[in-house]
Amino acid sequence: MEKHKPADEMIKELDDMLSKINAMEIVASDDYQKNSIKIMRALVEGQIHSINEFGHLKKGMDLLMLQLFDVQNKVKN
Repeated sequence: MEKHKPADEMIKELDDMLSKINAMEIVASDDYQKNSIKIMRALVEGQIHSINEFGHLKKGMDLLMLQLFDVQNKVKN
């Protein structure tokens, strides 16, 4: 089972994909290609957003756990 890549590495790869998509858009010659590129861009940008949001959620959960431990320690004492 392969381990997930770090978020910053995934973001870099997705940014590279966006650069390639932008280059594809420049040479797109018909509506089908242009629409396909729009879809690819939306998917890649959505993936970047999801990775960033997951990071925010993880930080929030970590802060919540710290608060729970703090309350638990105060109840014990």
